Amino acid sequence: MRTSIATVSLSGSLTEKLTAASLAGFDGVEIFENDLLASPLTPEEIRARCADLGLTIDLYQPMRDVEALPEEEFVRALRRARHKFELMLRLGADTVLVCSSVSPHALDDDALAAEQLSRLAGLAEEHGVRVAYEALAWGRHISTYDHAWRVVEAAGHPALGTCLDSFHILSRGSDPKGIEDIPGEKIFFLQLADAPLLAMDVLQWSRHYRCFPGQGGFDVAGLVRHVLRAGYDGPLSLEVFNDVFRQSEAGPTAVDARRSLLTLQETVGLATPPAPSPPTGIAFAELVTPDAAPVTAVLGALGFARTARHRGKPVDLWQRGEARVLVHTGPAERRDGTRLAAVGLQSPDPAGAARRAEALLAPVLPRRRALGDAPLEAVAAPDGTELFFCAAERPGPPDRQATRQPDGRPDWRADFEDTGEETEDTEDGAAWRVDHLSLAQPWHQFDEATLFHRSVLGLRPQESVDVADPYGLLRSRAVTTDDGAVRIVLTVGAAPTDDTAHAQHIALATDDVVAAARRFRAAGGQLLPIPANYHDDLAARFEFADGELETYRELGILYDRDAHGTFRHCYTHTVGRVFFELVQRDGGYRGYGAANAPVRLAAQHAVRGFTGG
Repeated sequence: MRTSIATVSLSGSLTEKLTAASLAGFDGVEIFENDLLASPLTPEEIRARCADLGLTIDLYQPMRDVEALPEEEFVRALRRARHKFELMLRLGADTVLVCSSVSPHALDDDALAAEQLSRLAGLAEEHGVRVAYEALAWGRHISTYDHAWRVVEAAGHPALGTCLDSFHILSRGSDPKGIEDIPGEKIFFLQLADAPLLAMDVLQWSRHYRCFPGQGGFDVAGLVRHVLRAGYDGPLSLEVFNDVFRQSEAGPTAVDARRSLLTLQETVGLATPPAPSPPTGIAFAELVTPDAAPVTAVLGALGFARTARHRGKPVDLWQRGEARVLVHTGPAERRDGTRLAAVGLQSPDPAGAARRAEALLAPVLPRRRALGDAPLEAVAAPDGTELFFCAAERPGPPDRQATRQPDGRPDWRADFEDTGEETEDTEDGAAWRVDHLSLAQPWHQFDEATLFHRSVLGLRPQESVDVADPYGLLRSRAVTTDDGAVRIVLTVGAAPTDDTAHAQHIALATDDVVAAARRFRAAGGQLLPIPANYHDDLAARFEFADGELETYRELGILYDRDAHGTFRHCYTHTVGRVFFELVQRDGGYRGYGAANAPVRLAAQHAVRGFTGG
C-alpha cells in the first residue's frame, strides 16, 4: 500500500520536511496547516515541490469546530471552509480532515451535526474536495470512531466519509472490530500512531507522547487488519505528535517512520521483505581506542589472552572461552577514549540478514577489504554502532574452529593470524561468554533503536525500565532473542544531555563470579567499590549462607533474585567509555540486576566523576 506522513511528524521547515519524506521513500504527505502558513512558498510552489519530489498531497489538515453549531456560528465556519477549499485547489489536495468539535458553542445534537456536515460536504464537492470526519478522543460531544461514523452515515453525502486515527481509537480503549462494519469506500483516510501506555490526560498524551507503530504499547497492527477487512485501499499515513521528533533531524526521523510502516505492513501481510534471521550469538565485541594499554590491562586481568592479530589492520583478538573482544587501536577520538564501536552477530544466514537490514532502510556500511579478507556484511545501528553479520559457528574448540563458512567462503576469523597464546578456559568458570552488551543511545533515538533492533535484527523488546541516577533519570530497555543467546540493553538519559558521557559495557558470564572477581583483583584489576549501606540493606532483604554476604561485601558483588533464579554481578572501573561486568546467572534468572543500577551508577560517579551509563 502507499505510505504517507503528516508534516507535523517531522521537524524543520516545510521544504526540509518534504525533502526528508521523499528521501525516506514515502509516497505522499499530509500538509499540516501551520506548516503551510509558516512557509514562504505559495501553494502552487508547494504543489510543484511535492511533484518534483515524487510526493502526492494526500490530506490537508485540520479543519476544526464546524459541526453542531448554532446557525450563525456555522455560517462563519462555512466561510472559513470556502477559503480552505480554494486554497486546496491551488495546493492540489483533494481531501480535508475535519476534527470533531471541541468548541464550547457545539451542541449535543447528532442530527444537527449530520445536517451541517452534509452542507459542508456539498460545498467541498463544488471544489472537488472530499471531507474526512474524525472523532477526536477529547471531542466535546463526539469522541469515538463509531459515533463519528453514525453521524457520517446519517449525513449520507457522497463527499463525506470518515477518517480513522489509531491513537484516538486505542487511547480510549474502543474496540476496533466495529471498523469492519464501515464500508471501505467511506473510510476516506487512515492515520496511524502508537504510544506508550500512560495514565494521563488523553490530550497531553496525544500531543507529546505519540510514537511510530511498533514503538509503543498499542496494537496498531490489529487495528490495521480491521481496516483492511473493511475494504480500505487508501494510504497508510503517520500522524505523530512527539516532543523528541520535533527536536530531531527530519531525515533520520523520516527513515525511522518509514521503517515502522514497512514493519507494520509485514506484520499485517501487506509486504514481504526478506524473512528475519535472528542472531544466534555474539561473535565478538569490537573496542576502538587511541591507546590499547589500559583496556588490554583490564582484559589481561580478566583472564583474556591475545590469541590472534589481524593480518592487515591494528586489531587484536582477545579471547576467553566463548567471549571474544577485538581491540582496534587508532581511530577513536581522544575525548571518547575507548568505546564499543562494533558488534559481530552470529547468524544462520548472514547474507539474508544483510538483505533484510537493507530492505528495512538500515545503512549498509562500505568495507575496505584486502584480497582474501572475509566477506563480512555490515550495517549501522541508529547510534552508529557497526553490526557485522557473521556465519554461525560450528562445533569445535572456540579458538581452533575451521575458519570457513558453510558456503566455503572464509569467515571473519580467517582475517586473523594465530599468536599461539592460550586462553584460560579451565579456570574461574570455564563457560565464559558474552552475557549481554549495553549500548548508550543518543537521547532522541531511544525509541528508534528499539524498533530497529526488533524489526531489522528480529530481537524481542522487553519492558522499559526507569533507573535513578544521582544526576537524573535514565531509561533502559533490553532486546533479546527468545533463548537469551543475544541480549542487548539500550540505555539513554531522559534529557538531551551530552551523550558522550554515557558509558557502554560488556557483561561477561561465568559459572563462578566470586572466583572470577578474586582472580581479577589478584591480577591487579580494580573492581568498583560498593557502599557498605548496600550490603547492610541486602542482609535485611535476603538470607545468605554463613560468610556469603561478607564475600560480596569484600569484592563489591551485587545480588538480585527473581521468580526464576538469582543474579550475582560486579563491575570493573571504566576505561574511556567502556567498563566490564562479571555476571553469574543461576536457575534461569532473566533480568539484569536493574534494582542495583542506582547503586552502581552512584558508585561510578564517586570513583571518577562519572556522568551516565
